[in-house]
Amino acid sequence: MCGGGGDSVTVGESETIAGERMMTDRKTAGGHGHHHDHNHGRFGLPEDLVEMRGQSKRRLTIALVLIGGYMFVDVAGGIVSGSLGLIAHAGHLLSDTGSMVLALIAMHFAGRSATATRTYGYHRLETLAALVSVISLSLIAGGILVESVQRLGNVSEVNGAVMLSVGSVGLVVNILAAWILHGSAAHNLNVEGVFRHIMADLLGSFGIVISGLLVVFLGWDIADPIVSMCIGLLILASTWRLLVKVLHVLLEGTPKHIDVHKLCHRIEDLEGVTLVHDIHVWTLTPGYDAMTAHVLTDPDYPGELEDVLMKARSIASEDFGIHHITIQVETTLDGCTENHHVQHLHAAVQ
Repeated sequence: MCGGGGDSVTVGESETIAGERMMTDRKTAGGHGHHHDHNHGRFGLPEDLVEMRGQSKRRLTIALVLIGGYMFVDVAGGIVSGSLGLIAHAGHLLSDTGSMVLALIAMHFAGRSATATRTYGYHRLETLAALVSVISLSLIAGGILVESVQRLGNVSEVNGAVMLSVGSVGLVVNILAAWILHGSAAHNLNVEGVFRHIMADLLGSFGIVISGLLVVFLGWDIADPIVSMCIGLLILASTWRLLVKVLHVLLEGTPKHIDVHKLCHRIEDLEGVTLVHDIHVWTLTPGYDAMTAHVLTDPDYPGELEDVLMKARSIASEDFGIHHITIQVETTLDGCTENHHVQHLHAAVQ
């Protein structure tokens, strides 16, 4: 920890009287501020995020019942019709049910409180579940593409009427499931992974309907493997965006909606502040961002460093929506060995 010229203290909410007294005694020396400006629920997350997680669980459960039930219809239809599209779609549905079960399990464990050995809790399990969804989608798409190419060289007769009937039912089921999950997918990578599974299913059902129409009215049995190939390519394309998001979180990337350079400049505009350095902003779990930073102040600043600290964390919380804030206030860089990475200064002079 830096702070060769000033004592490091903790300023924030305390759960014990002893902690409050200790902070009162030490806060005049400088600052390491740890602050949360949002109401917190039982798991240390903002109450609105806990509520959204509960809503996501309910929506996932409903979607699981819908997709799991239709999966058996798809399997039966594929066997009766001899359609590769239906068999591939049934396999995808099996993966969907697995991804939804995994998502619900991840949500359950992510809700556990933090411990001394896992100080951030289990929130990252939801991101890992999303990564598993990406991998499973890619494997499914690869299998569909391989089988489609093989079928192109050996087209078999299929029952277009069964394909059309089963595909139409699947289209309705997937549209309903996608509608149920759409709202939750916008703020949860875990649910987004399941949502993309559902969207891939929806595309598959649409492709099966088109194939069924072509087989019934034109006798084009070759439409089945061709449409299946298109479905495989669309699934691969749909996973790319989710993969980028998942890797960004796992690599502790800065949230897309936060401009770190602007954040630094806003804090540096405060009276008494000389420099913001060693700043890190990352996502603990989608919807819950964290930040740490060192704030260098003028040793001759006549005001209270506590006021500087309060204003800095207010900027981070209220103007940039950061939930978990830790700021260390310093009066010198002596003894500071961390990587300062002050690229925002270089950006300002360009």
